[in-house]
Amino acid sequence: MIAIINYDAGNLRSVEKAFLYLGEAVTVTADPKEILSADRVVLPGVGAYRDAMDKLKNADLVGVVKEVIDKQTPFLGICLGMQLMYDYSEEGDAEGLGILKGIVKRFPAESGLKIPQIGWNQLEVQKESLLLKGAESAPFVYFVHSYYVDAEDKSTVSATVTYGAKADVLVETENIHLTQFHPEKSSSAGLLMLKNFATGE
Repeated sequence: MIAIINYDAGNLRSVEKAFLYLGEAVTVTADPKEILSADRVVLPGVGAYRDAMDKLKNADLVGVVKEVIDKQTPFLGICLGMQLMYDYSEEGDAEGLGILKGIVKRFPAESGLKIPQIGWNQLEVQKESLLLKGAESAPFVYFVHSYYVDAEDKSTVSATVTYGAKADVLVETENIHLTQFHPEKSSSAGLLMLKNFATGE
C-alpha cells in the first residue's frame, strides 16, 4: 500500500490517479497509523513553504514524516514536498524539516527568465537513479516552481536542470526520493518514475 500524506497542501488527486492508473494500491490519508504502516509513502506539495510547514505541524505530521524516514520506508517527496525536506527556504524565511542539508533558493530575477518556471525542462542526469531506471538518457519533465533546492551533499543529486541557475531537481539517498518536478504530470517519463518508485527497492 502506498500512503499519500494529506496535509491540505498537496496536489493529492492527480498523484493518486497516476498511481491508480499504474495499478498500484494507494490511500490518501492524514492518519499516522496508516502512514506508518504503509509500504511506501508520498509527500506531495504545492503552494507556499511556510504555509505548508505550518499545515504539517498543525496536523501533527512532522514527527510522522521523520519516523517514516527513520524506519527506512521508501519515501517520495514531490515539488514542495521535496523542498520541505531541507533546512531552510528563502520563501517566507522559513525553516524546513531539516532531514537533508541544503537551502531552497529563489531563481535569480536577473536571468530574465519568467518566474515561476512553468512547463517542460530537460533533466541533466548526474548519476544512476532508481527513479530513472529504463528512462531516456535526458527526459523532459514538467515543472511549476519559483524556488529550487541547492543541496549541500551533491552526491545525493541524481539530476539537475538549468533555469537561470543550476537547480537540484532529483535527489535520491537511501530510502528518500525527491523530485522538484511533477512526475504525475510528466507524461510517460513521469509515470515510469512513479512505477519505479512503487516497485523498486
